[in-house]
Amino acid sequence: MPAGVEHDRRVFPPRGTPYHQVMADDRLYFRQLLSGRDFAADDPVASQMVNFCYLIGDRRSGEAVIVDPAYDVGGLLGILAADGMRCVGVLATHFHADHVGGDLMGYRIEGVTSLLEDVQVPVHVQRAEAPWVMRSTGVSGDELVEHSSGDVVTVGDVDIELVHTPGHTPGSQCFSVDNRLVSGDTLFLDGCGRTDLPGGDPEQMYESLTTRLARFGDDTVLYPGHLYSPEPSASLGETRQRNYVFRLRNPEQWMRMFGS
Repeated sequence: MPAGVEHDRRVFPPRGTPYHQVMADDRLYFRQLLSGRDFAADDPVASQMVNFCYLIGDRRSGEAVIVDPAYDVGGLLGILAADGMRCVGVLATHFHADHVGGDLMGYRIEGVTSLLEDVQVPVHVQRAEAPWVMRSTGVSGDELVEHSSGDVVTVGDVDIELVHTPGHTPGSQCFSVDNRLVSGDTLFLDGCGRTDLPGGDPEQMYESLTTRLARFGDDTVLYPGHLYSPEPSASLGETRQRNYVFRLRNPEQWMRMFGS
């Protein structure tokens, strides 16, 4: 998309959808923002990590949550303000610094601690992830809202379901809203999150991909945590057809690839 072009409110098809987007319907506000380009444009680490941040809310109430605020909190809040929206919460997919801030191999990434200095809002995490988020970001337990899988966070009149998908980390979670699945580092269009980092578990990842996410239909649109494919989003049907992780048909095949 050329620089300076305003985002319109058309509904775009999943494949080839522009990275910036405001999804159009009467109520849902949904934007997919790419680090290093749509925000934190001058940050070389943000450009290299190609994280996606998501803004989800209710246009009528003007309330929104930020999914995985990192690198440039002020820029993200500015985008919300320019859209006539205000931040009422944070949804964290998992504790890694490129998603919620903290130390990344000696590089300090801005995240939820900076955001909470500007706006006092709850940070929604899965219960298993809470101690990891506190250690990595420095936020206190009082600033976190701990959830179980299936809990719903309501923003205005927009409901967002929190789906616990352990494997990449103990409390990784995805967010389901209006036939869209924001998957963090659980599932990419090509591949899935690493399971060899602290807290990773390949057996849990297999169960998350094949059982916990199995209930989402092929027409659900997948929005990942990184731009690791040419397209920024795709239907789950397309993803299941082309992503190699779904070609491993049983736990034994999976563990031969991911268990070592």
